[in-house]
Amino acid sequence: MPRNQFQRMIFALITVVITVHLFVFYNLYFIPKVELGCVYDGAYIFGIHFPVWGVLLAEFVCAYTLEVLMGSPCSFKLACRVFDPRKSHPMIFESAIICATVGIMCPAMSLLATFLYYDYSQFAFWNFCATYLCTVLKNFPLAFFSQLFFIQPLVRTLFKLLLRKDIARQTELLAQQNAMPVGETFGN
Repeated sequence: MPRNQFQRMIFALITVVITVHLFVFYNLYFIPKVELGCVYDGAYIFGIHFPVWGVLLAEFVCAYTLEVLMGSPCSFKLACRVFDPRKSHPMIFESAIICATVGIMCPAMSLLATFLYYDYSQFAFWNFCATYLCTVLKNFPLAFFSQLFFIQPLVRTLFKLLLRKDIARQTELLAQQNAMPVGETFGN
């Protein structure tokens, strides 16, 4: 688990890179194209055709911003409301964070996708709402199961590999702090 802001940013970056690729290709190629105005060589964003790399870049920027500003902090707070991180098994607490993140990010990113890719030439409010609801319902099962069983285990493994020296140093410092008697200071 990330322990400082730098580690949280790296963890979010790895998560978003994997997740955005999965969902852009899932939404562009596997969900019927009528709903979001998508085509096989990219998508229309506000009526302008973007190639797949442009769609990936736009989604990445939006997803990373949402994850850092809203997803991670809110999901941690929600998980803490249900489980105490000091008393709960780490696997249960991490699973609660993943479930809360999916519960926050899937509707938020589905709204963003609907907003970006909607065919505004035939705009109707109720049609927009129905498209949004369909997008959430189609994305949620993939988001939940892929995050819980594939993406987050992969992200945690990559995170540990990339920051193993930093994590080892923090673990060593924590062990030294726990070994020091309460009244003892560094100057004594």
